[in-house]
Amino acid sequence: MGGFFGSVKKESAVFDVFIGTDYHSHLGTKRGGMAAYDPSVGLQREIHNIENAPFRTKFEKTLSEMKGNAAIGCISDTDPQPLLMVSKLGTYAICTIGIINNVSAVMNNLLSNGGYFDAMTGSKVNSNEIVAALINSKNDYVEGIRYAQEQIEGTVSILLLTDRGTLIAARDKVGRLPVLIGRCDSGYCVSFESFAYKKLGYTDERELGPAEIVEISADGITQLSPPGEKMRICAFLWSYYGYPTSTYEGVNVEVMRCKNGRIFAKNDAKTCDLHDVDFVGGVPDSGTPHAIGYSNESKIPFARPYIKYTPTWSRSFMPVNQTERNKVAKMKLIPVHEYIDGKNLLLVDDSIVRGTQLKETVEFLYSHGAKTVHMRSACPPIMYGCKYLNFSRSSGDMDLITRRIMSELEGEDAINHLEEYSNCETERGKALRKAICDKFKFESLEFQSIEGLIEAIGIEPCKLCTYCWTGKE
Repeated sequence: MGGFFGSVKKESAVFDVFIGTDYHSHLGTKRGGMAAYDPSVGLQREIHNIENAPFRTKFEKTLSEMKGNAAIGCISDTDPQPLLMVSKLGTYAICTIGIINNVSAVMNNLLSNGGYFDAMTGSKVNSNEIVAALINSKNDYVEGIRYAQEQIEGTVSILLLTDRGTLIAARDKVGRLPVLIGRCDSGYCVSFESFAYKKLGYTDERELGPAEIVEISADGITQLSPPGEKMRICAFLWSYYGYPTSTYEGVNVEVMRCKNGRIFAKNDAKTCDLHDVDFVGGVPDSGTPHAIGYSNESKIPFARPYIKYTPTWSRSFMPVNQTERNKVAKMKLIPVHEYIDGKNLLLVDDSIVRGTQLKETVEFLYSHGAKTVHMRSACPPIMYGCKYLNFSRSSGDMDLITRRIMSELEGEDAINHLEEYSNCETERGKALRKAICDKFKFESLEFQSIEGLIEAIGIEPCKLCTYCWTGKE
């Protein structure tokens, strides 16, 4: 994934962008970047690798070197950004969030019209350069951004810093990702995460609609292109990768997760006998609020049977050697023996994708004396790898534990019965759950229903993207 933050003020915007971008660090671990504009200096840019050190430590020096009343920053799990572009439209910095699925087709079209690209290692082209080339092929920014949104299969939200000292922000064409605007006494900001600007003294101004394009100066916001009617915001925002304190389309992430857990527990009680469960716990971090909601509804005490130790083993630190990576993953888990030894536990995770880490977690609990481990997924069974967003944990369909198990059970014909496998009341649904339990040594397993998830979010179903669960666009 990735996230961006921009600010334009009547005073320096660099510090706000430094902090605001750092508050998006949960969305990416590979590259970080900042750019600023000052009339006396022009556009400046700094990009650093953040795989083994957090954004903040890499950019502290930038605070004293970069200057400008307008700036942007980004966290990326993919290409280095922002890029500085010189074009007939002007000089600008660009950063994007999303994924381009039809890279070859777009590039071939641009190359056939005389365009060219700087290649990175392995002849790969920076996706921001592709987006910029599409924008630059038209006569103005608005026409160019619209053209880019039309040509790109996938998702792209765009943030530009112009040589006029303004920001141009565009939300992706069906609003799969959020783009929010905050306001303070001296200007405005643009952000993926709402909490990022609230900590800096900005208040909510508004959220961009799907495909909407605006230009922002310190004095105000100008709508360059109105929002479209179709929205498909990613439902996974609330269940997994959104930050707990953020709000999208008026729905807070933490509140949704607790509500989701309550709905799950209420429905679970109709079919499962959990009278012997001693504690409900969440797989940290995003599984925890789902578990709190489940505990509150079920009246089973909430506890944390293990804690993730992150002060020196941060999420971004990953050794190259796979053996060492496995050791680091295990070193992060610190048991609370009083909540494990001889206990029947029910764990709630935000989702079950490949199942690898969950298998190791359950083995860890059994090795410390757990009597039984029941597992609950706060999402429905994931049946399709996401083709709209660039998750660091994106999976091909057959990388998914559900699809692998289904293939083992029924071979190629399984794909014709995905809805049945998702449904816990069908014979195929029961067989899927039992097979995963047998493989991972769960005492029981259940998934939240798609209806329960949508109820917890509270947005009209037609406005939500649930492709990874339903396969429906």
